[in-house]
Amino acid sequence: MTPILFTTLRSYDLRTAYADLIAGVSVALVALPLSLAIAIASGAAPEKGLVTAIVAGFMISFLGGSRVQIGGPTAAFIVVVFGVIADHGYDGLVLATLMAGIILVTAGYLRVGSLIRYVPEPVISGFTIGIAVVIATSQIKDFLGLDVGAVPADFLEKLPILWDGRGTLNLMAVLVGMATLGLIIALRRWFPRFPGLIVAIGVMSVVVAMGGLSVDTIASRFGALPSSLPMPSMPDLSGGRIVSLIPSALTIAFLAAVESLLSVMVADRMTDAKSRPNAEVIAQGYANIASAFFGGMPATGAIARTATNVRAGAKTPVAGMIHAVIILIIMLLFSNLAGYMAMPALAALLILTAWNMAELNRWRVHLAMPRADQFLLLLTLVLTVLTDLTVAISVGIGVGLALRLRAGDAPFPKWRAPKR
Repeated sequence: MTPILFTTLRSYDLRTAYADLIAGVSVALVALPLSLAIAIASGAAPEKGLVTAIVAGFMISFLGGSRVQIGGPTAAFIVVVFGVIADHGYDGLVLATLMAGIILVTAGYLRVGSLIRYVPEPVISGFTIGIAVVIATSQIKDFLGLDVGAVPADFLEKLPILWDGRGTLNLMAVLVGMATLGLIIALRRWFPRFPGLIVAIGVMSVVVAMGGLSVDTIASRFGALPSSLPMPSMPDLSGGRIVSLIPSALTIAFLAAVESLLSVMVADRMTDAKSRPNAEVIAQGYANIASAFFGGMPATGAIARTATNVRAGAKTPVAGMIHAVIILIIMLLFSNLAGYMAMPALAALLILTAWNMAELNRWRVHLAMPRADQFLLLLTLVLTVLTDLTVAISVGIGVGLALRLRAGDAPFPKWRAPKR
């Protein structure tokens, strides 16, 4: 369970360092707007996303079991983080993140990384699609520029509020959001190695600022972003809060483990390498503990950012550490510029992320699955949207394992990780 960084450093040279530097800078430019957007969508202050990307992202690369894994806040956490903040406040989320980190470290040392294959794939697909639905609906307010105040987390409560606010639609916000979507898609198609996310959001934010458009920005809604990391501190460890946050901590730990191991599997296929899954789980644990000490959010391996890292030519975990340092430098020197990012542009980014997570091109595969798997996928999807991830995951895994036992010795399907 030795971190793979220490293995790769034995043969590290200048050519490898240059490749890692280019990859680290490229991934940082992708991770920056995503980290801000995910934090905002989760109900947290935007800088919490940057803190998480810096602290947890560095730790995941430093201690992890993959050569190219990139860690930080991910869209899969938006639903559970929003719910924890709504029920327990942001300090409750910090404590839940710390608890989840401890659970992950313990799980890693118990070598449970290989147990991911026992989670039925329809459960993963179901809650991934469900999360995509929740993320997309959570961005309707900012994408359309609706003036409806705070929007509740509950899906069924959210829809009538958004509908009632349709008369406040801001045409400028819609145009900015649509233009951002089009620009991101165009840059991905024609310049796949180009940091299209930051360019698209940057261009549209400049248009908003220079044109004096009546569109919300990060600064107009949240104020100026801080230009330094917060000092580390210990969360409130009162017994009552710990007990009340156990379900949330278990959900965060499960999601972090699943997401990170799926990401590692994708990276292994792309690089023809072999990772160390238990070391990766331990790294996720220490990263979430560190994130909590700095007031950050839950973190895990990010599939899209890891794939970007591979395509940019990363060779070792040093690239992921550089990515975290670059985000820190941007936070220290250019946080005032980040405040100009337009909210509809960030909403467009997350809507596109949700679209990728839903993977509509694979629905033919879902329709061809056995009836039992289709039922399990639909059950997990509906529970994710209408209840919460704790219920969805618990019920999905329970029903899935029961169906497997009923089927006898049916082989477990090969994993095919969803996009992020």
